[in-house]
Amino acid sequence: MKSSKYLLILFLFFPFLLHAQEYLFPVKPGNRTFLSGNFSEIRPNHFHSGIDVKIGGVDGEPILAISDGYIYRIKISSFGYGNIIYLKHTNGQSSVYAHLRNLSPKIMEFMRKEMYFAEKNELEVFPDPEFLPIKRGEIIGNGGNTGSSGGPHLHFEIRDSLDRAIDPFMFGFKEVVDKTPPVVYRVAFKPLDLNARVNGKFQRMEFKPIVEGGRYILADLVRITGNVGVEIHTVDKMDDVSNIFGVPIIELIDKENPLFRINVNKIDFNKGRFFLTHMHRNKFIRLYKYPNNQLGIYQPDSLAAGVMTAKVGERKKMQINLKDYFGNTRIVTFLVEGEEAPQSFGSTSISANKTTNVSFEREMMVIQTGSSEWGTLAKVFVKSKEMEIPPAYIQDGRRNYIWDMTYGVPDSVDLCTEIIKPKVLVKIPFGEEISFANNDVEIKFSENTLLDDLYLRVERKNNGNGPSLKINSPGEYLQSNMEVLMRNTGYNGDKKNTHVYFQADNGRKTFVGGEWESEDIRFKTRNFGTFVLDVDRIAPTIAPIRVNASELRFTIKDDKSGIKDFNAYVDGKWVMMKYEHKQSVIWSEKIDKQPFKGEVLLIVRDMAGNEKRYTSKL
Repeated sequence: MKSSKYLLILFLFFPFLLHAQEYLFPVKPGNRTFLSGNFSEIRPNHFHSGIDVKIGGVDGEPILAISDGYIYRIKISSFGYGNIIYLKHTNGQSSVYAHLRNLSPKIMEFMRKEMYFAEKNELEVFPDPEFLPIKRGEIIGNGGNTGSSGGPHLHFEIRDSLDRAIDPFMFGFKEVVDKTPPVVYRVAFKPLDLNARVNGKFQRMEFKPIVEGGRYILADLVRITGNVGVEIHTVDKMDDVSNIFGVPIIELIDKENPLFRINVNKIDFNKGRFFLTHMHRNKFIRLYKYPNNQLGIYQPDSLAAGVMTAKVGERKKMQINLKDYFGNTRIVTFLVEGEEAPQSFGSTSISANKTTNVSFEREMMVIQTGSSEWGTLAKVFVKSKEMEIPPAYIQDGRRNYIWDMTYGVPDSVDLCTEIIKPKVLVKIPFGEEISFANNDVEIKFSENTLLDDLYLRVERKNNGNGPSLKINSPGEYLQSNMEVLMRNTGYNGDKKNTHVYFQADNGRKTFVGGEWESEDIRFKTRNFGTFVLDVDRIAPTIAPIRVNASELRFTIKDDKSGIKDFNAYVDGKWVMMKYEHKQSVIWSEKIDKQPFKGEVLLIVRDMAGNEKRYTSKL
């Protein structure tokens, strides 16, 4: 019992223990600083796992180690975090410093030797503890704009002993001051099951709040039926900067009873992709737990948490609390009222719109179609079974049917006026290793591929240059790669330079790759959407900027598949080249002070295997 008591005390005082670490701020410690990004900020496909510290808009600000320790990981890269250092501290925690313009002389000397030994222009190494010890306050590099950075800054993280990112604000840094509360753009309501409705419709609906008395309110009453979820589009603001930030703490309250709480103070990178089901289209935060989400930031952490309900005629006042780490709070209030789902609403006249639209929302298939003089019952055919369903409701003369595919994936649906064949092929369960195959495609899913149950939709077409393959939609997401075999392509062109590309809705193509197996091509992807074949026979371009005894500097570009790698040699010896992809520039970094002399050879390859060579003599 004593040990349990001590563990409880340790847990309760954990935040104070974090503050007791007395870490040094990594940029101009003791001086007020400003951020361009905070922990929990919404990024295109992840939570931001650290803070972005402004460094005056220019490269070169000295970056300091926050505590004693040793460097256990270094990476030199043109993409992602760019040049990055990882420090392990004596308490088992670690700190991360990314987008560095350069590393300190002793660290760069170590990396330069490693890179010349490996003959690699981009390299990640894991030094032993004794190789690179670091003292608190030691300059480990200078801030910059390397990798996928959009401007000079330091991306800074603190991680626990399990390599999970922790909100750096939890360590009591006084350099950041903030008294500005979050702002709210929109609130959305979503039906969560077959019988749920929002204002009578099986439809996600958005509302713009107004400010009244310092808080946000929804002016209109929202009528709900069944289980409904609420979502919010919100950002935080900070004093004296125009940037937008993430809101770490959000609470949904029914009168005085808490329904749901989100607290983003720790991020497990192994579960990070579940962020994509935490959000709706990367804008709205779901204040309910999406099925199979494993983020571990929810209280209570159950599928029923956050679900709103109201009996017919019952009116409830709901409240959303939005809090940043500094305690600045914004409140949103709204009224919901329970109602019995209407069977018909809107105009009673027959709609002139006869088109049929089919949409999918997880397990729900929604069909909207025109009126019928032959009846309103639809027949759903699932394998050998036939089931009749009435319209869920009729709106403005159009029939709306809802089918829950957990009862079976339909082969076809007879709408009286037409028979449609939904493109859903099969349900792929979350967390299972499973394959699907037909004449057009074979898709392999590992147990970690999916973020949720998947209702697989595949559409095969011929675009004139070969087949295109559409798998679900880009608005659906994967946790890790699925392996796809595009079968029976019938492609007779030059397979050597023909690969799979992802094609966006605007027609833009991004290289994916793939390996040919006779008439089939196999590739891996972590995206849903449309995949096409395309040819790239054009080699990259090389334009010399400076080629002399002191330096080699070139512009390299590839307009289709993209640069894969590059290697430079002088007098037959490999020369390290640094790369800034945003300017398409590479330049040499010597391992010694000897002048370059002899034949210069630069080889640049693109992702499709095309190669360009530049030669000269010094």
